Amino acid sequence: MEREKNRMPFTKCPVCGGELETKEVEKIVRGGKHTAILNVSAEVCLHCGEKLYAEETVRYFETIRHKLQRQVTNDFQILGNSFTVTNNSAEGVL
Repeated sequence: MEREKNRMPFTKCPVCGGELETKEVEKIVRGGKHTAILNVSAEVCLHCGEKLYAEETVRYFETIRHKLQRQVTNDFQILGNSFTVTNNSAEGVL
């Protein structure tokens, strides 16, 4: 069974009790000033959208987060640039 393989302890959503379905999802992981986008498998609630990850997937997130914090990104593919906008005013934006 797929759920046993991923060691998911839930058969229903722990938030709302809805049905869960295995889907590929995007997960954003941040570490220091860096961000990575990962495509991973998750159990997704069909009612509320809650995402549940297997233990090994959460460990993978932590590995990526630590690499980002230490700037060990040589095996990552650069996707583009990210920017922070510090001016909260809409003046001069357009």
